[in-house]
Amino acid sequence: MPGTDPRRPLQAALADYRRRWPGEAGTVALFEELLAEGGHGFLRERLAGHFTASAWLVAADGARTLLTHHRKLGLWLQLGGHADGDDDLARAALKEAGEESGLPDLRLEGDAIFDLDRHWIPEHKGVPPHWHYDVRYVVRAGADEAFVVSDESHALAWRGIAELARDEAADASVRRMARKWMELRV
Repeated sequence: MPGTDPRRPLQAALADYRRRWPGEAGTVALFEELLAEGGHGFLRERLAGHFTASAWLVAADGARTLLTHHRKLGLWLQLGGHADGDDDLARAALKEAGEESGLPDLRLEGDAIFDLDRHWIPEHKGVPPHWHYDVRYVVRAGADEAFVVSDESHALAWRGIAELARDEAADASVRRMARKWMELRV
């Protein structure tokens, strides 16, 4: 549709997220501020911070999630990466999940945002420290769970979601997503 603002779907998705998770309204406001700045927020070259897209990649049974031992950050995290100009963050999350896992038959489970996380990225190889505004979607694996470790990971592992929800050693945002998943599955 000519003249349609390509940011409108994300604006609507953020408003829906705020409605579903009212306790996270402050986080939503930060994402809305970046979105209001324009399309450059989808580019990694915006060094003050930019959108990224991640996948809460769950097994077909819904009881496990695939995590990466992130090569740059040294943490067990969800799969994801830079939007690189793509304002359809759900599409970017699905693409990243496929590239980083090698799993076939991945599919988005709905188009609603599952989680939002704004986190600080330290300096790495000359790229100054900056904020990632990570928009996360649920991606469901098919029957084939034989992943392939990409260059972006030290390792990949399927982890029980109920266990992650209680694991105080896990990254706080991973625990939050595990708890959300458990709440939504009840």
